[in-house]
Amino acid sequence: MRRSIRTLTILTGLCLAATGALAAEPSHLAGLRRLTESQYRNSIADIFGPGIVVQGKFEPDRRIGGLLASSGATLSITPAGFEAYAKMANGIARQVVDEKNRGRLIGCTPQSVTLPDHACASQVLNHYGTLLFRRPLSPEELKKRADAADAATRLSGNFYSGLSYSLTTLLSAPDFLFRVEMAVPRGPGYSLDGYGRAARLSYMLWDSTPDAALLDAARSGLLDTEAGVKAQAARLMASPRLETGMRAFFSDFLQLDTLGAITKDPTIYPKYSDEISASAREETLRTAIDLTLKKDGDLRELFTTRNTFINRSLAWIYDVPYNLNGDWMAYLFPADSGRSGILTQVSMLSMFSHPGRSSPTKRGVALMEIFLCEPTPNPPANVDFSIVNDTNNPTLRTVRDRLLAHATTPTCASCHTHSDPIGLSLEQFDSIGERRLKEGGRDIDASATIGGKQFSGGAGLGQFLHDNPKVTACFVRKLFAYGTGDSNEELDRSTVRPFGEAFVAAQYRVQPLLSAIVTSPQFFAAPPPAPAKLSLNTRPGG
Repeated sequence: MRRSIRTLTILTGLCLAATGALAAEPSHLAGLRRLTESQYRNSIADIFGPGIVVQGKFEPDRRIGGLLASSGATLSITPAGFEAYAKMANGIARQVVDEKNRGRLIGCTPQSVTLPDHACASQVLNHYGTLLFRRPLSPEELKKRADAADAATRLSGNFYSGLSYSLTTLLSAPDFLFRVEMAVPRGPGYSLDGYGRAARLSYMLWDSTPDAALLDAARSGLLDTEAGVKAQAARLMASPRLETGMRAFFSDFLQLDTLGAITKDPTIYPKYSDEISASAREETLRTAIDLTLKKDGDLRELFTTRNTFINRSLAWIYDVPYNLNGDWMAYLFPADSGRSGILTQVSMLSMFSHPGRSSPTKRGVALMEIFLCEPTPNPPANVDFSIVNDTNNPTLRTVRDRLLAHATTPTCASCHTHSDPIGLSLEQFDSIGERRLKEGGRDIDASATIGGKQFSGGAGLGQFLHDNPKVTACFVRKLFAYGTGDSNEELDRSTVRPFGEAFVAAQYRVQPLLSAIVTSPQFFAAPPPAPAKLSLNTRPGG
């Protein structure tokens, strides 16, 4: 019985997805963006409550232009992935109708627990359908799902089993798993309709589905006006939930998801563990949020500040005293610590290193892409890395020595001269971010030269990035691309130039930049409808 209902759920979800969104004006599909795992989880928590457990494996994302968020418009769902989503949907729906949750989540009582109640089922499905689809259900969509609930009730002999089935079809529908963005004509071009605007605002600022007030603004037409957009954006930005949205952005921007996949050789780094990995991610997010949201400070100080947040695990790595009275504490690194902002935190240093040793190349490639929007080409398939990997070479005792020898090969020189200087400046930190001053019995040379500018160590690199206008220009491009789903590499300069200028004028504060982006026409711009294609089975006049 359970398996047959799950199979029927998948088919019903696919069939009902074609009914499309409601629109008062002629509209066309502007794009589909698959929800990220955090967006999915946050949406379920907001709609049904944090007590609903989401269990299952999500389809993997991939980075485009350095952001996972930019891949949403290009990702589909595999058959195996859809089966996994259907299982998650079934698990969520069964929790919603469970006896312990009915009083809170089911807004009506059926006339009989063993018989269909079309009116009660319609009421529940209409309420949750609007929240899950981020728009009202059409009469046809609602009728089909209420009829399906009635049919499943007759089959199972239980109203709540039938209701659970139809809730599962909502939760496994493409209209929920994807953000369906509809566009309407506005002025000389096209822009998202009110519901598309609501979703784009909410997922950008809160990393979750639109709340009732935002959906009401879309329904009433307020989001079709500049004043309405500004009012809702201001409301969302004034909420404590902005921190959730910005944590999601910084996690994507800084590629902190990578931490969950890295491993370290336990014989070389016995201190490293999953607990350290999770703590390192949290340290970096706390640093970014404290500076940009709580202090409304200059973004560039992320590269130079010696202020951070540590817990007991991180204090062990940093070899600093820890106050045992709390889980986390603010900490100021001494001036001679070599630490400089997020660049020298455990997260960034451990993510972009090998399991058993540091990697100036990996660090350089990653930081050039993340902060300067300058990706390094992949190496040719036949590159010989033996010199770099030979840590026992008696004449090439340091990583710098081996890299310089490797980079003399013409096919390698261009890439290594592009990426290695940044990484070499961080060589005073090992693969897990611990400080070290010697390698192979020799003092570590942490000097670097980029674009004629010479600096040394983490502090020198931090100041170099702080003063580099490419860094803030890159940040603006990625923040805009994160919200719209575009690739920052394909954005037209004229689109983001005004935001870059506003960022400079606002003294590099993120909140004014964020407000300027989400209230701009560019943020909601949409492509025109695709030209109609002539069917191969149709002839003119036929």
